[in-house]
Amino acid sequence: MTTTDHAARAAARRSAKPGRKVLIRVKRCEGPGKPSRFETFAVTIERGANIISCLQQIAANPVTVEGTRTTPVVWDSGCLEEVCGACTMVINGKARQSCSCLIDEYAPAEGDVITLEPMSKFPVVRDLWVDRSRMFHNLKRLRAWVPIDGTYSLGAGPRESSDAQESRYKLSTCMTCGCCLEACPQFLLAETPASWDTSFVGAQAIGQALLFNSHPTGAQLKNERLEVLMGPGGVSDCGNAQNCVKVCPKEIPLTEAIAAIGRAATIRGFTRFFTS
Repeated sequence: MTTTDHAARAAARRSAKPGRKVLIRVKRCEGPGKPSRFETFAVTIERGANIISCLQQIAANPVTVEGTRTTPVVWDSGCLEEVCGACTMVINGKARQSCSCLIDEYAPAEGDVITLEPMSKFPVVRDLWVDRSRMFHNLKRLRAWVPIDGTYSLGAGPRESSDAQESRYKLSTCMTCGCCLEACPQFLLAETPASWDTSFVGAQAIGQALLFNSHPTGAQLKNERLEVLMGPGGVSDCGNAQNCVKVCPKEIPLTEAIAAIGRAATIRGFTRFFTS
């Protein structure tokens, strides 16, 4: 986020008056494969309210602006502090976490409208709740973990420089929220798991591959991860749109991670060719 964006949001917060009415326009869907529709709700906003508190208010009294009683809106959430990634949805056309989306910034005036939609790159379970299983499947494909299963104590680990720790820490803040995939033109909706192993894995999984390839112990599986990323749906499927890095709520350098994995995959390919 730029300095100008920060300034604009701060100005909006200062001008927002508590007690105003804001319209929350929600894309509703009863279940997988069923038709969708929009319903609009009027919500009274207090200072510091976020999208989650508005949805809770709607759930307590699910009546549209037309006076029609409907079912409570369904959404997913966990930590409520932008750590779990579960509450990601499309807010006014942009994927982000609803727990950290303050109404005073998005709708500072009486009668302002906020539109909520589920992410389009994942199957809808109901309303704003989507199934993000594909993201976790891709992490399993890449074996995105440190391989110490079955051990109890191996003693002290390898010593690392503070620079290496700092660069890897940024990658470790990924919360598997799906923002980067929602913004990616190469990551497409796959309704069934049948095509998951051949579809583009996306920036999130590539960033995690770099994280564990950079870890002294995790690097034991480096070649296995690179082999997956050299295959169908791997790093070569990235179109370099760079949308991922623009929407990442943790400001992870995803394009740098993709470039690093691309270089590593090239080296791995040459090594495999000349040593096979």
